[in-house]
Amino acid sequence: MRHYQLRRLSDLPIIQTSDVKPSLSGFEVLGAFNPAACYFNGEILLLLRVAEAPPAEKGFVIVPLIEEQDGVPVLTIKRFPEPAGPYDPRVVTLDGKVYLTSISHLRLARSHDGIHFTIDEKPFLFPARMDESFGIEDARITFLEGKYWITYTAVSEHGPGVGLAVTTDFETIERMGMILPPPNKDVALFPQKINGKYMLLHRPMISEIGKPSVWLAESTDGVHWGNHKFLFGGRGQANSGELNEPFAWEGGKIGAGPEPIATDKGWLVCYHGADATHAYALALALLDSDDPSKVLDRSTTPLLTPELDWERDGFFPNVVFANGWVQWPAESDHAGEIWVYYGAADSGVGLAELVQI
Repeated sequence: MRHYQLRRLSDLPIIQTSDVKPSLSGFEVLGAFNPAACYFNGEILLLLRVAEAPPAEKGFVIVPLIEEQDGVPVLTIKRFPEPAGPYDPRVVTLDGKVYLTSISHLRLARSHDGIHFTIDEKPFLFPARMDESFGIEDARITFLEGKYWITYTAVSEHGPGVGLAVTTDFETIERMGMILPPPNKDVALFPQKINGKYMLLHRPMISEIGKPSVWLAESTDGVHWGNHKFLFGGRGQANSGELNEPFAWEGGKIGAGPEPIATDKGWLVCYHGADATHAYALALALLDSDDPSKVLDRSTTPLLTPELDWERDGFFPNVVFANGWVQWPAESDHAGEIWVYYGAADSGVGLAELVQI
């Protein structure tokens, strides 16, 4: 993949946490990042992941989550005494259970030029089921068969799974339920059927055996998925388990980004890798047009790494993470250009262009 570069279109974030208003009274926005993206009715639409939480209280850990009350999922707030020793302020274990200290939803942002966005004040998709009780995160949008298919990470006490929703107008939305159970995430749907089947990329979570990897699955209806196949994994560890230094940037984690783009060479896939220090980078893979289980090429070095201050410092430092890109249509001023919207340090949104060299 030596023929592509990612060039930042701005040295500043195009969206910052401070640009987004809380959707809930008394809550604070902790981060607005990792947007899905698409072109719709002459505009660029983003679905931001917005993380919110009640204000901190000295001596307590505050946990917002969905709980079932009389059979109805309801947003509640739990207060726990603060642990005595050091702890992760984002993910805590309290009374033997793991909790998130914020809850995420999807928020719609709109732009005619792809740079200056108007952000809705209310959620587009808010956690509403018990399998979303800890939040909705990191969506992808694929236009397929006249509908916009939105996959997202649904987090609960059982772990992260994959939810699906569809819309035709970004006003009404139909939830299709959980299509891949925990532990799984980073699902990107292909924008057309291949050999009569719907196809997607996904990332099962590993246990004691195995390494982080991207998988391929197929479906006859877009809801029930099977024939899962390993596609590619991180090259940052040799088989001995020792560090493979040239690929250390994808040795810790790996996962698919936005929906694949069809090119005359094959399916272009953007993916992220993370190293042992949890610093994230962006790269590309190329899959065969007729058989996406064949990997034709991959980046040998990352195309984008955290270099600017706002990519290095934030809610979760040293992150560039893309789950949204847009190929501008022929009738637009940017015909054919591919713009990549990426989350930076879980605190804002950056913009880069994917260019051939």
